[in-house]
Amino acid sequence: MEEVSRSDRPLPVKVIARRCRLHVSTAYHLVRTLCYEGYLVRLPSGDYVAGSGLAERFHDLMSSLRRPPQARAVLRQFAESTEHSAYLACISGQRLVVVDFEEGDRSPWLEDLQPGLDAAAHATAVGRALLSTLPRRDRRTLLAEQGMRPFTRNTVTEPAQIETELAELGPGQPVAEFGQFRNDVCCASIAVPGDEPGTWWALGTTVRGLDMPGALIGELQLAASDLTPGGTHQP
Repeated sequence: MEEVSRSDRPLPVKVIARRCRLHVSTAYHLVRTLCYEGYLVRLPSGDYVAGSGLAERFHDLMSSLRRPPQARAVLRQFAESTEHSAYLACISGQRLVVVDFEEGDRSPWLEDLQPGLDAAAHATAVGRALLSTLPRRDRRTLLAEQGMRPFTRNTVTEPAQIETELAELGPGQPVAEFGQFRNDVCCASIAVPGDEPGTWWALGTTVRGLDMPGALIGELQLAASDLTPGGTHQP
């Protein structure tokens, strides 16, 4: 499913088999099963594309994450008032997942930070904010499983350095990164407790350039207070 979904053109079974390092007979068996379940579609040419079943599983994933009921309104209000994009993320199954997004014209478009996609916990502000809420052992496990690849020359790729940077942070404090996920882009985020004990969300924003305005951090803090259970801030 991953190979077919990421391809920019339909794929024949032999190509799928080669890319997945499978025998052709095994690939035929698997694609027939996936077509039956709706995850792939066979075109008249005999090639395969992604099916609607993938979209249904995406919808199931988004529903299962149970985002705060006020999240959509908070993200929209932040984007409208600041003209910067707003992101909502959480950790699910040892992965950092972007759950919701509202685009702002003054923020850069980041194709890897879209709802449903895994994001890099070590290189993003939303990731750092959520890492700060985890016990040290859980942080190490998550970083070891996801890896710490360099996105730019500024990306921190050593767990010990992450620990040093997070040592002075407490949940709810603003976290920023400068050019670690994308060159000439900085991000800020705040961890927000969820309705259930031990659950956390990260509310974040992005800015072109490497200067994060203090006023934008202030707006992010106000939005975070709205997202917090029982928040009462009014714009």
